[in-house]
Amino acid sequence: MRLIAALILSLVALPVSAAELRVLCTGASRAIVEAMAKQFESASGHKVVLTSDTAGGATRRVLAGEQYDVIMIVPNAIDDLATRGKVVAGTRGDVASVGIGVGVRNADPKPDISTVPAFIAALRAAPRIAYVDPASGGTSGIYFRNWLERQGLGPEMAPKTRVQAGGYVAELVERNEADLVVHQISEILPVKGVTLVGPLPAEIQLITTYSAGLSVDAREPTVARAFLAHMMGSTADAIVRDAGMTRP
Repeated sequence: MRLIAALILSLVALPVSAAELRVLCTGASRAIVEAMAKQFESASGHKVVLTSDTAGGATRRVLAGEQYDVIMIVPNAIDDLATRGKVVAGTRGDVASVGIGVGVRNADPKPDISTVPAFIAALRAAPRIAYVDPASGGTSGIYFRNWLERQGLGPEMAPKTRVQAGGYVAELVERNEADLVVHQISEILPVKGVTLVGPLPAEIQLITTYSAGLSVDAREPTVARAFLAHMMGSTADAIVRDAGMTRP
């Protein structure tokens, strides 16, 4: 913590104009990165410009040559980008982990999802089900679609499926374009018109960790390293917890 505080304080004291830090993150980590960025901006005077995408979409952006200072995706993607010379080796930090949850409109009754049979019954009872489009590279969407297929539920669910290519898919429920959403918990909680029913049953849950690293193309490497330290520091623990996430 002393090192993290020293890094941030040193930036505050720098006699130069404020830097603009470009940060790329996943949709599931967007809420915490936004909150961490506000903390960092307040402490350092620097500005954070945030771009979010699915895990697959974020990886494609980096490989296509888009410039960022800090990149936050899943651990294997950060490691792969380091191997490809896109992320500085040894800078990866595992920031937060989150599971998949189920959400419904605030005014609707909460279905029972406490067991796998109950969850399947809830899916069958819902007129329309939303999740992130697997084709966009969304982690939870890929997992959920594959799980439906393994259960033999794919053909039954297909006619009432509503997918969205990234972003807060729970907004489809909020807008009455779907009745139930299956998405990362941290992407359900920010949508005010939707209530989190709870996480998937433990035996079918998928916990995803999100990791950040320093881009080799960073234009503000010193500021970027300080922001990485801030993301890992205890001052950001409450942000992680309030987003329904945990520290790895």
